[in-house]
Amino acid sequence: MTTALHLGELHAYEQLLVALIAFGPFVVLGIVVYVVRRRDTDDDTGHGTDHERSTAGGDGSVEGQP
Repeated sequence: MTTALHLGELHAYEQLLVALIAFGPFVVLGIVVYVVRRRDTDDDTGHGTDHERSTAGGDGSVEGQP
């Protein structure tokens, strides 16, 4: 008795599914790395976050900091 090693050509939706499973995690990882690096760059340039801007005093300092 022999085992089939190949079951034939994949349908278009099967090819898409295989591509999504194979490359999807790398796409998601790339997006996460891009967003985190962008957020870190914004923090380093002094723009701060919305929360920091909303809690800033009249002189521009953040509450609890001199």
